[in-house]
Amino acid sequence: MSHRSAPDPRPGVRRTVMRTLVVLAGMFAFAFALVPLYDVFCQVTGLNGKTSGSAQTLAHDDVDTSRTVTMQFITRGSQGLPWQLESDIRQMRLHPGQREEVRFTFRNLGDQTTRARAVPSVSPAEASLHLRKLACFCFQEQQLAAGEGFEAPLVFQLTRDLPAEIKTVTLVYTLYPVQQAPLARVPAAPISEGDEA
Repeated sequence: MSHRSAPDPRPGVRRTVMRTLVVLAGMFAFAFALVPLYDVFCQVTGLNGKTSGSAQTLAHDDVDTSRTVTMQFITRGSQGLPWQLESDIRQMRLHPGQREEVRFTFRNLGDQTTRARAVPSVSPAEASLHLRKLACFCFQEQQLAAGEGFEAPLVFQLTRDLPAEIKTVTLVYTLYPVQQAPLARVPAAPISEGDEA
């Protein structure tokens, strides 16, 4: 009685490993392409709460005092970036057409110089069409040395034609690391350890 040897499993294992590596490389490339694709999509459609990337002018000089909108400010970090971002106020009530200013504090809690960008998004998405940023740190990338901090303003306006059914607008800033050559940050008031409350 002859014994037949089992087929060698190594070619199948190699094929599976190669396919897995190709899929992982594709996923990695897709993740890198996703952010610019998302930005293009938002620019074309005006959806998903993306706001303008450059300074705008006041839409109106007059204020609609007949109604009040609650404006909320939320800040978030991202994995691998040892920065802290905080606003001096979490929530305010304002009239459409009113110009307001909120100050934000950045701090690098890490042990080396790093760069980041604060990317804004607005909820509900329709409100992003009515939020005008007159001055914003989000227009530029920021660079901080280890332990360094600075304060920067957001000057904004909700336009008078904000739909009446929108009673609350939430502006979220998420910090993302930037890996490029050094560049100057937006002029701002430096913060030293003695300035902290």
